[in-house]
This record gives sequence, structure tokens and C-alpha cells, in this order.
Amino acid sequence: MTEAGSLDIFLRGARAQVDEALERYLPRPPACPQVISDAMRYSVFAGGKRLRPTLTLAAADAVVRRAGRLPDGTELPAACAIELIHTYSLVHDDLPAMDNDTLRRGRPTLHVVYGDGLAILAGDGLQAEAFGLLVREPPTLDTDIQARKLRVLGVVAAAAGTGGLVGGQAVDLQAAGQGAAHTATLRAEDLRNMHASKTGALIRAAAVCGAIMAGGDDETVDVLDHYAADLGLAFQIVDDILDVEGNTAELGKTTGKDASGAKPTYPSLYGIERSRVLAADAASRAKQVIQAARLGHGWLAPIADWVVSRRN
Repeated sequence: MTEAGSLDIFLRGARAQVDEALERYLPRPPACPQVISDAMRYSVFAGGKRLRPTLTLAAADAVVRRAGRLPDGTELPAACAIELIHTYSLVHDDLPAMDNDTLRRGRPTLHVVYGDGLAILAGDGLQAEAFGLLVREPPTLDTDIQARKLRVLGVVAAAAGTGGLVGGQAVDLQAAGQGAAHTATLRAEDLRNMHASKTGALIRAAAVCGAIMAGGDDETVDVLDHYAADLGLAFQIVDDILDVEGNTAELGKTTGKDASGAKPTYPSLYGIERSRVLAADAASRAKQVIQAARLGHGWLAPIADWVVSRRN
């Protein structure tokens, strides 16, 4: 079997594992109103690559296998919590007050179907459920696992907060002219920093949380943080390229939004060909750092290759 075929099997298996767990973890009536349960599930199970939770599983797998162990499943709740945070961010990002998108993952966005108010509440609910999940699961009296869970809580909170998702989105809005202090253009360093917050922070958290829950030491956690930082950069550059070259049917979302909104992107700053080189360079750096740490024999390196070759 080819490496690409093997990776495809792993990705499909990881997605199935995450989807099954998300179905169990998300609340249903009478724990919550039916309409909120339905709205959250509409977005969570709309499809998508499940890159972030898959990265959590792959990072944990790399850490335990290097130590001669097998994954014990303690990383799965963290993987699911990160996907809930990611989905909440998409729900809010699509709102008219943000990017005003009407299509996500090939179907109408949540606010188009349920209205702005319920979309905001569903996003809020997903974020709250993510942190509740990190506290509850896995249930254990093991003080070591409890310490790992507490550390993961801090990592996810930082990635989702003002130094991560929220801060990156604020800069993005400001650069697009939606802030009180409008910045017309971003320099190359500013663009990279914005994406490192808006996109990269949660991708880094995904890998780091997998390493932490697998019992990785500080050096290993740091290696996977560096890997994921470059992986996140490659992912965002490819996203920017696909917004120019992709088609709506294949991507499942409206293309050309960045250009029509005069948003700063890698293609607008560097051009398409140079952007491709930058993405490939970032993926190469990501692979080098894990190979140097003897973590390159699992799924992390193939995931980096997939990120730069993907078409959606």
C-alpha cells in the first residue's frame, strides 16, 4: 500500500473515531434545549477535514510509539474539544458582522439556517462545551492524568483567546476595514503574525495537547509545537492559494472572498508561485524538526505533505 493510501486510511479512521466521540460528548435534551442541540450538531457534523483533532491523535501516537507504548485514548477528549473550538470559530467567523459567508462545507452556514442569534448562541455553547469536556474527560483519579488535563486546559484557553483565535480575528477585521482604527495593509511580518494567531494557534494547540496527554516531556512538547507552527503556516498559505485557484463546489465554501474583501493574503503579497514555495518550505521545516526528534515515523510527516498538496 502506498504512503498516500495508508494516510487516507488513517485520516478516515481518525475522523470516524472523532465523530463517534463528538456524538457522545455533545449534549442533548433534557440537558439542553432541542434547538441548541440541533444547531450545534448542524455545524459540527457538516463535514470538514477534522485536521485539528486528527493532529492531536497523530501527535499522541508519535509520542507513545517512540516510547514503545500504544495510545490509551486519553487524548481523544482533547481532540474533540479542539474540534468544538474550531467549529465555534467558524460559526462566528461566518456571521454577517464578520466575514458574512453563506456557504460552509458545501451547505448554508448556520446563521442562514437558524438566524444570527441562534448561531451566536450555538457558537458560545460549543466553546463552553469544549472546556467542560476537557474538565470531565477522561474521568480519573490519577493525579498525573489530572495534571495533564489541567495543562491542556491552559493551552486550549490561550489558543482560543485574545492571543490566539480572538486576537487574530480582530486584526483580520481591522485589516479589512471593519475596525475603528482601520489598517489598510499588513506587511509580510504582520500577515504572518495574524495567521499565526487566527489559524496557527489552534493547530499548534492540537499537536501540543496530543503530546501532553500522551505523557510527552517538555522537550517533546516543544518539538511538536515547532512542527505545528510551521504546519499551520503551510496550511494557511495553501488556504489563501485555494481561495484564488479553487472552485466553490470542491472547496465547499465561497471562493474569491479574500480578493473581493480586499483582505491581505499570501498570494496578494507574494503572488501564487512564491506562495507555493513558502508553503512547501514551511512543510519541509515541520518534517525536519520531528525527524530530528525521532518522531517522523508516524503520521505527522505524511500529514505535512498532505497539507501542501490538498485541493480543499
